[in-house]
Amino acid sequence: MMTGLTPAGLSPQAIAQTSPACPQPVLSRLTRHRVAPGETLAAIAQRYGLLPATVMGLNASTQGGSVSPGQELLIPPYNGIRVAVTPGQTWEQVAQAYNSRADVLFEVNGCVGTVPSAIFVPGVNWFPGVRTTAAPAPAARQTPLQGYPLPQRSQVIVNYGWQPDPAQGKLVFNTGVALASPASTPVLAVGPGTVAFAGSDSVYGNLVVINHSQGLQTRYANLDTLEVRAGQTVRQGDRLGPIAAQASEDESFLFFEVRLNSAMGWVAQDPQDFVPAMVLR
Repeated sequence: MMTGLTPAGLSPQAIAQTSPACPQPVLSRLTRHRVAPGETLAAIAQRYGLLPATVMGLNASTQGGSVSPGQELLIPPYNGIRVAVTPGQTWEQVAQAYNSRADVLFEVNGCVGTVPSAIFVPGVNWFPGVRTTAAPAPAARQTPLQGYPLPQRSQVIVNYGWQPDPAQGKLVFNTGVALASPASTPVLAVGPGTVAFAGSDSVYGNLVVINHSQGLQTRYANLDTLEVRAGQTVRQGDRLGPIAAQASEDESFLFFEVRLNSAMGWVAQDPQDFVPAMVLR
C-alpha cells in the first residue's frame, strides 16, 4: 500500500529523504577541506571538479582568490551557489529568478514544501551569462524507451510537474505521471535495461527501478507484487508486476517516472520528452 502517493499528487511531505527520489539537502552534506601548504584555490576547485567561483561563493574568506595553509573550506558536491531566500518565496519564484528548474531546486534541497531560508542553487555562479540549463531530451528516435508501461494506452490522471492539490490547497510537484488502469494489469518495462531496485519503498510502495542506456532511469510504482529482482536484465515489454488494488477499483493506477542521471543525482524528467508512446496526441 502506498504511503503518501495518491492520484492527487506526490506531496512534499510524502517525498521523504529515505526515498530513492530525494537525497539529503546539498547544504547538509558539504565536505570540509583543510588547505595544505602550496595549495591554490584553483587547484582545490579542480580536485573536486568545481569552478573556483563555486568555492569562493561558499567561503567568504576566499573572495580575493587566495587561500592560506590550515584554512578550512566548505566544498559542495557540484557547482552552484548558496542563496538566501526571502520568506514566503516559492520554489517556482526562486527557480525563475535563477533560470533554474523548480523541481531540481526542490529535490537538491531536501524535498521540503516550504522553501528554507538558505538553499543551494546548482549550476550557477555570480558571473554574467552563467546559468543553469536542463539537459536536453534526446530525440524520439534516439531514446531507448520505445515501449509503454502498460499493455494499452491509459488515461493520465496526474500529470508531471507542478499541479494544484485541492486537498492541501497548494501546488505540489509530481515527479512522474499516474496512469489509470485496473488492478492486476501487468506493468511492462518501456525499454531494455538492468533492474537497479525491486522492493518496498516507504513512499512508492512496491517499486521497480530500471537503469537504461543514455543515463536514463525509469520507475514503476504502486505494484501489487514484484516479478523481477535487482540485477536482472530486462527487455522492452517484460513484465515487472501487476498494479496494486486501491480502496475503489476505479482508483487503481500506475505511477511512472523517467529520470536522467546528472551530477545532482537522478533528476525527474517529463516522460513525454523521453518515451514517444507517452506523447499526448
